Amino acid sequence: METSKNLVFFNPKPSTIDGAILIDTGISAGFPIPSGDFEEEKVSLDEELIKNKNSTFFAKVKGQSMINAGLNNNDLLVIDRSLAPEDKKIAVCYVDGEFTVKRLRVQNNEVWLQPENPDYPIIKITEENDFIIWGIVTNVIKKV
Repeated sequence: METSKNLVFFNPKPSTIDGAILIDTGISAGFPIPSGDFEEEKVSLDEELIKNKNSTFFAKVKGQSMINAGLNNNDLLVIDRSLAPEDKKIAVCYVDGEFTVKRLRVQNNEVWLQPENPDYPIIKITEENDFIIWGIVTNVIKKV
C-alpha cells in the first residue's frame, strides 16, 4: 500500500469468492415493478471492474477537487495503468512529489490538470514539473 495526502493506493487481491447474487430484472428507481420471477446468477466485481489485472490498482480519493465529476472524499477508484492517457479522461497523476486525480486536458502539445470543482485551480504542466500520468480511472465505487 502506498499513501500520499491525496490518494491511498491498494493492489487488488485475487478473490476467493465465487461472486454475489445478481438479480437480473433491474431495480426500479421510479414506480415499483412487479417482482414476478427473477433469474439469479452470480457476478464477480473483479470480472466487471478489472479488465487488466496486472495493471489495475485501487485508490481512495482524499479531498473535494473532483466532486462535480462524481468523485467524492473516500470514494474508491479503479485505476488501470495500461490505458493510454487521452484528453478529457480522468487520470491519477504524480506531480512534483504528490499524487492527484484530475481530468486531463491536452491541446497543442500542452497538458493541464483540470479539477471538477470551481474552488480549485487548473494546473498547467510545464517542463519544470516532475510529472507522470500514473493511470486512468475506469470506475468509482461509492458507499451509501
